[in-house]
Amino acid sequence: MSRTLVIDPVTRIEGHGKVTLQLDEQNRVKDARLQVVEFRGFERFIQGHPYWEAPMLLQRICGICFVSHHLCGAKALDDVVGVGLKDGIQMLPTPEKMRRLGHYAQQLQSHVTAYFYLIAPEMVFGIDAAPEKRNIIGLAEANPDLVKRVIELRRWGQELIVAVLGKRMHGISSVPGGVNNNLSTEQRDRFLKGADDLLSIDQVIDYAQDALNLFYDYHEKHRMEIDNFGITKALDMCLVDDNGDVDYYHGKMRVIDEDKNIVLETDYHDYLDHFSEATEEWSYMKFPYLKALGREAGSVRVGPLARLNVTRRYNTPLAQAALERFQDYTQGKVNNMTLHTNWARAIEILHSAELIKELLNDPDLQGSNLIITPGKNAWTGEGVGVVEAPRGTLLHHYRADEAGNMTYANLIVSTTQNNKAMNRTVQAVAQEWVSGKPEITEGMMNAIEVGIRAYDPCLSCATHAMGQMPLQVTLIDADEKMLDEKYR
Repeated sequence: MSRTLVIDPVTRIEGHGKVTLQLDEQNRVKDARLQVVEFRGFERFIQGHPYWEAPMLLQRICGICFVSHHLCGAKALDDVVGVGLKDGIQMLPTPEKMRRLGHYAQQLQSHVTAYFYLIAPEMVFGIDAAPEKRNIIGLAEANPDLVKRVIELRRWGQELIVAVLGKRMHGISSVPGGVNNNLSTEQRDRFLKGADDLLSIDQVIDYAQDALNLFYDYHEKHRMEIDNFGITKALDMCLVDDNGDVDYYHGKMRVIDEDKNIVLETDYHDYLDHFSEATEEWSYMKFPYLKALGREAGSVRVGPLARLNVTRRYNTPLAQAALERFQDYTQGKVNNMTLHTNWARAIEILHSAELIKELLNDPDLQGSNLIITPGKNAWTGEGVGVVEAPRGTLLHHYRADEAGNMTYANLIVSTTQNNKAMNRTVQAVAQEWVSGKPEITEGMMNAIEVGIRAYDPCLSCATHAMGQMPLQVTLIDADEKMLDEKYR
């Protein structure tokens, strides 16, 4: 008799999702799906609000990658008011660098959180370890010095976010055409040189290498298990600069295939010409794909692994050395090893720290020219913003009427872009770890979660749906007897 196995909820991720496995009589996996079972209608209820509220309200879709949403919305509003890059206007140095500073700070602390709090327990204790052990508390008991450094590193990133955006969470710095503050010399020196309660930037860079060292140690001991775990092929996409290297804040959208051939390179404002979004009845998360290639061949992977597959070099020395080691491992070919996403994430922690150091030493951060004022008749009413969020390429698309009220919003977030790739990973891990086994263990089920966690999905950001949502209300008495049901 066939049966269904359900992992509900998937743990140590942001948001609510479950995995459903369909098994035949021999416990062979017939189907495996990641189902996103929550819905949040941010794209809908922003409509009618003044356009300038969009970056403030839509960043509340998430408590982790809110800076990315804030900056993505700000870039879209630059277009809306007619001072965006689509209008051929270059952002002033101080506001662009302040935005980048906040962006890199968020990437640092977000990656540290995902890597050490959510992913590292399996590196230290193993996939089959007892659930009560494989968590951040167990990690702290096993290696208290490491966890203390992790806490200080994450706190440093959060404090830099406060300095840039004014709050630890859901702050405001970007306004249409610029920012509302610079970084004072006192604030700069606090992060450069450190303070009684804060690391110096050089200590941050030192601590950032803990993530790489942990991965190298883990990889050395479990090379075959890691390399063969949930191998998933997909197109890779990220923003690139004029040299074809990753740019976390701005650039063209580049998509490469398995041979690193460029499949697509386009101005992100033209995304509607190239991308469509499909839906399935079993998930509230959509499935983006390249129209020219179709749903299967045209789905993309985004995030740390995709960015390291696309980029050729970094402009900071320590991260560049780490990137070269990463590239050499596959002889320069695309890396499809799902757990190497954690290697890529560790490299990006270090890269973020080095980029922050460069910016902190840049006197433009103390500049006073903060905003480009739109000229007469500059209003366009429509804008698109794209940034590389920690989890991958994030897009905001807004339209507003002549009264300045929002009439349309579309968000394609990183986790949505990864939807097909994550489902492929779930299928691959289920076939490897579960299919045909006489007994299903908790460790086998956790292996599927490990594959999902590698993407660090943010399901709260990603849950949108097309059309009208159904409403079902059921009235049940104290004896659990259904008294009435209405469906609309």
